Amino acid sequence: MHVLLIEDNEDDACLIREMLREKQEAGILLEWVDRLSRGMTQLAQGKTDLVLLDLSLPDSHGLETFDTVQSCAQDVPIVVLTGLDDEAMANQAVRRGAQDYLVKGRLDSYLLVRAIRYAVERKQAERALRESEARLRQSQKMEGIGQLAGGIAHDFNNLLTVINSYTDMLLGDVGFDNLFVRNGLDQIKEAGHRAASLTRQLLAFTRQQVLEPKILDLNESVSNMAKLLRRLIGEDIALVLCPHPALGRVKIDPGQVEQIIMNLAVNARDAMPGGGELTIETMNVELDGVDAHQPPSIEPGSYVMLGVSDTGRGMDADTQTRMFEPFFTTKGPGKGTGLGLATVYGIVMQSGGKIWVYSELDKGTTFKIYLPRIEGAAERLEPISAPNAALRGSETILLVEDEEMVRALAQAILERNGYTVLAAKNGNDALRVAQEGPKAIHLLLTDTIMPEMNGPELAQHVLAIRPAIKVLYMSGYTDKAFTSTAAWEPGSAFLQKPFTPQTLGHKVREILAAPQPNRTERAA
Repeated sequence: MHVLLIEDNEDDACLIREMLREKQEAGILLEWVDRLSRGMTQLAQGKTDLVLLDLSLPDSHGLETFDTVQSCAQDVPIVVLTGLDDEAMANQAVRRGAQDYLVKGRLDSYLLVRAIRYAVERKQAERALRESEARLRQSQKMEGIGQLAGGIAHDFNNLLTVINSYTDMLLGDVGFDNLFVRNGLDQIKEAGHRAASLTRQLLAFTRQQVLEPKILDLNESVSNMAKLLRRLIGEDIALVLCPHPALGRVKIDPGQVEQIIMNLAVNARDAMPGGGELTIETMNVELDGVDAHQPPSIEPGSYVMLGVSDTGRGMDADTQTRMFEPFFTTKGPGKGTGLGLATVYGIVMQSGGKIWVYSELDKGTTFKIYLPRIEGAAERLEPISAPNAALRGSETILLVEDEEMVRALAQAILERNGYTVLAAKNGNDALRVAQEGPKAIHLLLTDTIMPEMNGPELAQHVLAIRPAIKVLYMSGYTDKAFTSTAAWEPGSAFLQKPFTPQTLGHKVREILAAPQPNRTERAA
């Protein structure tokens, strides 16, 4: 502990030094200066843990001395050390922020060391409280932004489902002699896909995406993206990969891993306009909560760390406090949506991980993502594809969707593929159809978020009437409905909005072709 003594009386300074020598086990290193001006020079170096301050100095006197020191080093605890036994003065000093007021004539080594320790501990507690309050305010602000963004994304996903799907159907089914019309539809399709990408980013930030987690080897994920990343960052930036040779496994959505790496790589590229080095590393990490060098906000445990570092411009303190806010960007107009880091933050949090950032101006930035380490072999990821003919079927589907345009679209897509569709606008209508409808209803295709009765609740009621029915949820985003056990019935699956005719057809056929689920254990 580095203690700065500002005291003009050499005899008093020697006495203080001797008292501290008697308590060598306290680990206190004392530095003495005899002028306030010299003390301010030492404080400016930022190496002082505590100040022992005499109020009567050749170049300053009284409580103004204390105010001057405190204004220079607000986070450094100050213990007033004076020969003046004045209760009123002591009270004023403490009210202004002094951690203690010691009278020289009443001092011994035990009292001095105890006062130093308590002062440092109290200051640390005050600092921790301020940081905790700041994190709470930031969390509340982000929560409010997240609720707004999630609601907007949900409504836009319904609209984009209609726009994108009808555009795909027109482009696939209608021949155009007029190139202007076809080009216009192509532009609508491209704009719709870009808008859908923005809503996905919003949902990632708000942690409301429907995820399909797999057991992954992050080394494999990074290696598979290496060629794409080298094209993305350009020839003037060196890509350095540092994979851990015996890396543990994590459980996360594979597409989300790619999104994390891609967004961080783009940010790193933009921070190095003159070239530099982008390093991606993986490592097994054991956090015990004791090591002072460990990120303080991460619980002890076994993790796999994914690190992305650049040698770019870095971020100042203000930017670091806002970097995960959606739509916040330091890039120029038209050069960024401000959703890249917000997306990364949301994905990591929704996947049960933590993110830690260190950045210095002109020295670069490091992002470290900690994902819980699990046991198990990595799953093979194989793309699913099927010809359009394989999308057809003859089964009966109970379709439930409160948004009329989406309901009409889904019904049209399914009927074009040969299915019999029983459409309902809400849960009560769907229950009536389930009770009074035809003998065989093979699939319940329902929106998740609906008024009065949500999708998982409806599924429970329908399964009580028709135990053999399979369930496919359509979702623009997730909420508490998906965290309930009812949402994870055997035989159920999820389809993210906005969907296309092809993705809807593939998912419906996949669920209907799957073996009949065994719900006996679930019911027990």
